Amino acid sequence: MHRLTVFFLAAVDAAIAVAVGIAATLAPLTLLWVFGLGGSADWTALWPSSVTIWQFGNLVPMLVTLPGDYLAATGIDPDAASFTLSLAPLPFASFTAIFAVRSGVRASQADAWATGVIAGAIVFGGLTALAGFTAQNSVAGAPLWQAILVPTLVYALPCLSGAVVTEWREAGSGPIARLRDRVEASPAWGPVPGLVGTGTAVVVVGLVGFGAAIAAVAILLRGGEIVALFQAGNVDALGATVLTLAQLAYLPTLVVWGMAFGAGPGFVVGDGGVVSPSGTQIGVVPGIPILGAVPESTSAWLLLLALVPVGLGAFAGWIARSRLVAPGAPDRSTAGVVVDDERTAALSGLLAAASPAPVVRPHADPFAPRLVAVAGIAVLSGAAAALLSAVASGSLGPGRLAFLGPEAGPVALAVGLEVLVGAAILLLAPRGASASEEDAAAAAERRVPESSPVAEPRPEEPRPEWPRPDEPRTDWPGPDEPGPDEPRPDEPEPPSADPLAPDHTETLDLGPRKSGPGAPVD
Repeated sequence: MHRLTVFFLAAVDAAIAVAVGIAATLAPLTLLWVFGLGGSADWTALWPSSVTIWQFGNLVPMLVTLPGDYLAATGIDPDAASFTLSLAPLPFASFTAIFAVRSGVRASQADAWATGVIAGAIVFGGLTALAGFTAQNSVAGAPLWQAILVPTLVYALPCLSGAVVTEWREAGSGPIARLRDRVEASPAWGPVPGLVGTGTAVVVVGLVGFGAAIAAVAILLRGGEIVALFQAGNVDALGATVLTLAQLAYLPTLVVWGMAFGAGPGFVVGDGGVVSPSGTQIGVVPGIPILGAVPESTSAWLLLLALVPVGLGAFAGWIARSRLVAPGAPDRSTAGVVVDDERTAALSGLLAAASPAPVVRPHADPFAPRLVAVAGIAVLSGAAAALLSAVASGSLGPGRLAFLGPEAGPVALAVGLEVLVGAAILLLAPRGASASEEDAAAAAERRVPESSPVAEPRPEEPRPEWPRPDEPRTDWPGPDEPGPDEPRPDEPEPPSADPLAPDHTETLDLGPRKSGPGAPVD
C-alpha cells in the first residue's frame, strides 16, 4: 500500500479515537444538563467538562480548586479546597490503547508501520492540543503541556508496540524482519523472544482474570455494606444514576486491586489503611459506596492465593518448554534406501527388511535459552503488574482519599518472584526422554549393523572339457560294459510300468470318506 494512503488511514484512526472518547463523556453530560439541571444549566461549561473528564480518563492528573461560595454553602474546610485527582477511570485509557494497537497492526500489515505510527501520533496530539486550548476549566484542569503529552503517549506507545510486534511476527523485509531472521538463525535462541512474549501474555491475562474473580467475590459477599453506603449518601434518582455510572467506570481499577490482593502486597485505602491477605488495618472507610467491598478483616488462609501466580508462571513455563524442546528429525546420514510411495508392496517390504532404520537423534535442550526464557517471563510479568498498579492507584480527594490503590514496587516484586518460581519449575527442571525418543532409540538398537555377515558365493564347478574330433574317445563303454541305456547289474530294477500291477506305495490315512453324491467311488 502507498505510504500516503497509510498516512491518511492512520490519521483517520487517530481522529476516530479522539472523537469517540470525547463523545463518550459528552453524551451522558448532555443528558445530565438537559434532565438534571434544566433551565439553570450553564451550557458553556458542557464542552470544557467533557474534555476535562476525557483528559482525566487518559491518565492526566487534575488539580481541583473549589470556589469560595461553594465552600461556604457546603461547610467544607478551606484546607480541603484544593486537591489533586489522579486515580483515573481506566476504560477511557483502555479504549485509546486498544484503538492505537489496532492502528499500528494495520500500518504494519500495509508495509508502512513507521509512517502509520508517526501519522497517528501527530494527528492524535494535534487534536488533543485543540481540545485542550478550547476547554479551559476554572474548577479542574491541568497544565496544557501535560494535558497534551500524556494522552498522546497513551495513544502513541501502544500504537508503536502493536506495529513492532506485527513486524516481528509477519514482516518479510525491513530492519525488524532482518533482526528477527538473525535471531531465529540460531536453533537454540531463535524461539526464545516469541516464547517470552507468549508466556508473559499468558501470565498477564491470568492475573487480570484472577483479580476480576477476587473483586467479584468481594462485591458479592459485601453487597449489604455497599447498599448501606448508597443509602447513607441520601441522593435522589439522578444522583444515584450518576454515582452508579462513575463506579462502573472504576470496575477495572477494582480488578487491579484484586490482583494486588491475591499476589500478596494488597492495596492502600484511606490514611495508612492496608488491605492484604496477611492482615487488614483500615480506619474509617471513605463514604464511596463501592469501597464497601473492602473487607474489614482477612484470614491467614488467604495467603494461599499467592499460589495462583505461581501456577500461572508454571503454565507459561510449560507452554515455553513444550515449544522450545521439539523432537528431533531423523538422521538421514546413516539411513538406507528411501522408498517412494509409488513402489510396489513387495519391493517396499524387501527394501525395508534389507535397509537399516534411520537413526533419530533427540533435539538438544540447552540450559542457557531456558534460563533466559524464565528470567524474561518473570521480569516482563512483574513490569506489567507494576504498570497496572501504577495506573490503578492515585488520589481521589483530600484527607483519607489522598492515596488509594496498590503500590507498584511491592506488587511488581511479588508477582515477579512468584512467576519466577513457577516458570523455573517447568523450564529449568531436567527433562526425561519422551516415549517417541525411547522408541526411536530402541529402533536404532535393533538396526542392522553395517558389519553384518554376508553369504559367501558358491564356488563355480569346473566345466567338462570335450575332446577334439581328431582325438580318440576314451569314455565309450567296452565290449563287456553295459551301454548308457542298459541297466547295470548293481542297480535295482525300476518299478514296472504295468498299470494293472499292484501299487505297494504307502498312503496317508485321511480319515473316513465323506458319504453323499459327491463322495469318491470305493
